[in-house]
This record gives sequence, structure tokens and C-alpha cells, in this order.
Amino acid sequence: MRIAMISEHASPLAALGEEDAGGQNTHVAELAAALVGEGHDVRVYTRRDSATLGESVSTADGYQVCHVPAGPAQRVPKDELLPYMGEFGRWLADRWRRGDWTPDVAHAHFWMSGLATVHAGRRAGVPTVLTYHALGTVKRRHQGAQDTSPPGRIGYERALGRAVDRVIVQCEDEVAELVRLGVPRTRMALVPSGVNQAVFRPDGPVAPRDPARARILTVGRMVERKGFLEVVRALPAVPDAECVVVGGPPAELLAADFFARRLSALAESCGVADRVRLVGGVPREEMACWYRSADVLVAAPWYEPFGLTPLEGMACGVPVIGTNVGGIADTVIDGLTGDLVPPRDPRALGTAIRRLLADKVRRFAYATAALDRIRSRYSWKRCAEQLGAVYATVATIARPAPAVA
Repeated sequence: MRIAMISEHASPLAALGEEDAGGQNTHVAELAAALVGEGHDVRVYTRRDSATLGESVSTADGYQVCHVPAGPAQRVPKDELLPYMGEFGRWLADRWRRGDWTPDVAHAHFWMSGLATVHAGRRAGVPTVLTYHALGTVKRRHQGAQDTSPPGRIGYERALGRAVDRVIVQCEDEVAELVRLGVPRTRMALVPSGVNQAVFRPDGPVAPRDPARARILTVGRMVERKGFLEVVRALPAVPDAECVVVGGPPAELLAADFFARRLSALAESCGVADRVRLVGGVPREEMACWYRSADVLVAAPWYEPFGLTPLEGMACGVPVIGTNVGGIADTVIDGLTGDLVPPRDPRALGTAIRRLLADKVRRFAYATAALDRIRSRYSWKRCAEQLGAVYATVATIARPAPAVA
């Protein structure tokens, strides 16, 4: 099949650590590669800005990245892109109707991509599929006044859930959230993300560490909702263990990062500054070394639409302690592959970490069960196969002739 993937702000070519570079970029890149591996012809459409080289780029994984000239030439934060989605959609419609490549299905990633994709799909006669990746209702609930989403986001997300041919949800929590939003359950297909098991595996190089200290690893962008402050507050309950934080800007830029400074100040006030190490962002190909160096991975976000970090740690044979939210509640089976604790609860988190570090047998059992779970349920090949079946179904749905204008 010819598959168009639309990811308006999250390019699969973006380097980790860049603004708006995170889980969605990785998801789109890995999924596109896996779909190519299943024999599909895949093109990814993302917005062109001043950092973009060329109109289209062919990747080593066999898919093509097409850069859409919508909006200003400079880089724009994703929350400011809404006014340009009409232009994005018109460009797609024109290209699909008049060019030499029309997709059999278009898969939008994120709600703003959905707006452009539905616009183009209706004019070009292309069926549409949407993965939200994050929902405005959840973001508003947890961030309140700090939510920078454009006005009307939740209404757009509700309308999109009824406009597309299928909504791809990534966890059970998202299903429940969308049903409350008014999206019919019959329009949804549950397809969890995958993890690159060639990169994230138990064997391989290990990042240097102090053998006399247990290592707690936590990974993510330097933002409050990732729960790093709660991990530091939990550390006094775990004597002699070090906490390594991987993520954010490169090490040489950490001193200028507001949240990194806040995290360091909190460690000082909690009396654990000598046991907290901020590594900064590292190349993705080095991440497995850090996972393998840990005795336990802690993923403590306030909310998490899916969460690749626990999967990557589990694939490296590391037991996980996660907050009982979003996708983590699906991927980490409490008491079998790891432990789940309430979000924003440093006391419960500290207790869970201390108990797991004190029980080597349980850590080994968790790691073994986690690896089995990853191999049976969370490969990108399995994800691509499931999505391929969804694409084939929506491609057979009868639809009106493409619009003339």
C-alpha cells in the first residue's frame, strides 16, 4: 500500500534534545521504517522550516520525508502552528490530486496533523486515520493555567474523532478518555507502540558507574510533568543510591536550563546533591548503554499518553517503577514486570524504590518477565502488521468522489 504519514511538527529527522523532539518523532520514524519492512511505500509529510534541507529526503530505512511549505520559514513551537494547518492541508490535497503519488491511506499524528489530513483527504478521496499522541483534556487537567494549547483544541479533537475513518489509540486509558469526549468506541483500534529491539536489548556496552552504589535511572525532557522533582524528593528514603537523570539539553547547556537548575537546587535542599547526576541529552544510539547501567528505571510522569521510556528500559532487561498513568499502566504489569505507584507521591515512590533495590531476586524476576512481555507484544513489526490490517480495512470504505476545488 501507499501510506502517507502526516506529522506537522514532529519530524522523524529531528535530533533528540531539539525543541518538540521526543516520543512522537521516534514513533513516526520507527513506524515508517517498520511499514517499509512490511513492503509498503511510505512518505512522511512534515512542516518545512529554516533548518530543513530540501523538499524531500530519502532515508536509509527506505521511506521518504516530504517537507511541506506551510507557515513561516523560521522554526515555530507546535502550539503556534494551528493557523497554518489550512495551508498545510491545501498543499497535501493539491499534491495528492495532481502529482504522481496518491496514498491509499493517510495516517495523521497529533490533532493538528489531523486537521490538515482530513482537509486533504476529503478533497483527494483518501481515507484517513488519526493517532492523537496526547489529548487536550488530559493536558488541561494536569497543567491547568500552564497549558499552552491553542483555544478550541478539545473541540477540534472531539470533531476529528468523528471525522476520520479510524482513530488509533495506544492504551486503555486513552480509550476511556475519548469515549468521555464523545468519540464512538466503534471508530477506535487499539494498537500500542513498539520498541526497537535491535537497539534496546539486554546485551551490549554499559555506561560507567560506581559499583558500590545502586543506580536509579530516570529519562525524559526537562519539564515538570515528567516527575523528576518527585524522584529527587523520594531519594532521601533510598540511602546510598545514586539517581542519574538523562534528558534535556546537552550537558554543556544544562547550566543555562531553568528546569535543570531548579532540579539541582531541589537536590541541594533535600541533602542529596552528591547523589543526583544530570547527564543531559545523549544521542539515541547511546541510550541503551544508560538503561543497561541501571538497577531500576523510574518513570514518574504526572500523565503519559504512552511512554516509550519504560518499554526501552524493559527491552534492556531493567525492572521499572512507574506511575500508574496512561500508557505506563498498560505496559508495566504491577507485581509482574515492575511496580506501579500513584503520580506525584514521593513517599510512595521512595518506598517502592527502596524495597525493590533491597530485593535482588525480585528485580531479576521483574526484568525477565519484562523482557518476555516486550518480545511478545511490543515489536515494531507487530505494530506495523496491526496497522496494516487497519489501513486495509479503511481503504475499502466507499467514499464520495474527490472535491473539485
